[in-house]
Amino acid sequence: QVQLVESGGGLVQAGGSLRLSCAVSGSISRINIMAWYRQAPGKERELVASIANGGSPTYADSVKGRFTISTISGDNAKNTVDLQMNSLKAEDTAVYYCNARRLFPPAHYWGQGTQVTVSS
Repeated sequence: QVQLVESGGGLVQAGGSLRLSCAVSGSISRINIMAWYRQAPGKERELVASIANGGSPTYADSVKGRFTISTISGDNAKNTVDLQMNSLKAEDTAVYYCNARRLFPPAHYWGQGTQVTVSS
């Protein structure tokens, strides 16, 4: 099993910055891809940014140049996945979810979500 706990959400004015953090623990050695998703009210969950083991980050077009995903390998089978969000816009308002994906056998693990609200 893999456990994900997000932190760092909140209320920020348009143009401001927030940093989300996801603490990952458990059977992390079998995780292949880490990602951040978001879901705005009335909309489907969408992929914001992802990074595969040994790969380069990828971003949704709507956040390119503003968001940065990064991972830190820690001790005791714990990792951290951060999402630095700059130049925030009102349309970035959503619940943000940390995601860990295992390819074989396939599995997705989710955090509980953290609310980000950008006031215009």
